[in-house]
Amino acid sequence: MAKVKKAILCVDDEKIVLDSLQEQLHVAFGDTFQYEIAESVDEAWEVIDDLVNEGYEMVLIISDWLMPRVKGDEFLIDVHERYPATVTVMLTGQADPEAIQNAYQNANLYAYIKKPWKEEDLIAKVKEAFGKLGMDV
Repeated sequence: MAKVKKAILCVDDEKIVLDSLQEQLHVAFGDTFQYEIAESVDEAWEVIDDLVNEGYEMVLIISDWLMPRVKGDEFLIDVHERYPATVTVMLTGQADPEAIQNAYQNANLYAYIKKPWKEEDLIAKVKEAFGKLGMDV
């Protein structure tokens, strides 16, 4: 039986943030996952659709809140509706408390991490989330 390929997606409108996240996750988890980035919600959906069509399971999405057109909480709610098993994390410096609460209530948000983040805190939260899912990383 073929092993399911697993993917992590980071969504932020700042390329430098995406590059940092992608590098930190890859250093922490090696080749366990496919790491993808998107600079907008529209691009994120394209990436998700492509990955799912290629047989990947979306295991984690880390999203900023303040982005053009669609806010992170709205995006993560849509993700949860389509892929309820996907772990969602909001990484942002500017989310209002209502948006964070909205994501916890309606997107099954696993964690909220403030920018600027500490790499060890981010990785610890991701490992904790995977542990609760029974994923060995």
